[in-house]
Amino acid sequence: MATFRLQGSRVLAVDMTGDAVKAKNGSMVAYDGQMAFKKMSGGGEGIRGMVTRRVTGEQMTVMEVKGHGTCWFADRATEINLVRLSGEKLYVEASNLLCADAGLRTGTSFTGLRGATQGNGLFTTTVEGTGQAAIVSDGPAVVLRVSREYPLTVDPGAYIAHQGDVRQSFQSGVTFRTFMGEGGGEAFQIRFEGDGLVYVQPSERTTIAGDV
Repeated sequence: MATFRLQGSRVLAVDMTGDAVKAKNGSMVAYDGQMAFKKMSGGGEGIRGMVTRRVTGEQMTVMEVKGHGTCWFADRATEINLVRLSGEKLYVEASNLLCADAGLRTGTSFTGLRGATQGNGLFTTTVEGTGQAAIVSDGPAVVLRVSREYPLTVDPGAYIAHQGDVRQSFQSGVTFRTFMGEGGGEAFQIRFEGDGLVYVQPSERTTIAGDV
């Protein structure tokens, strides 16, 4: 299995001995040894995955990188966070997924109104299985614990990903005052309940939620 390690906070080094990884298209910045790069259609899920992603609007252009040596990846100098999965499922915005073990399965999941408020559509990307993945964030991400005793509420514009036995629901504080232009810019939130982790970046994307 390929070995993921951070080289600084903005470059991912992946050591491979004949292994393969799936990475965001064009994210390789250097490599040594022998590497082969191949564009994958549909996020590496074949024709069915390609059709699903086109229907859902959850676009992710992915390449397979396979070889012997070390390959370094980066994406616009964003911060990189390593996630280790042990048979779990990671929910992550497609634009935040940098690299994953080739053995991890990728797919899409319906997010409903939460996705709409983020401006990312109604679906999000899932990564499932055992292995490592690397996600990017605008600034160093914080990993917040959700427990059954302490639910967590997150701004949709700062949300990156989550994993574990977590349920999410959409909260709206829209009132008449909101429509009068007196909203506080926090009219929509995502509430997480259960047991797991939520990844939040210290920067808010421009979202529908942030405008009201």
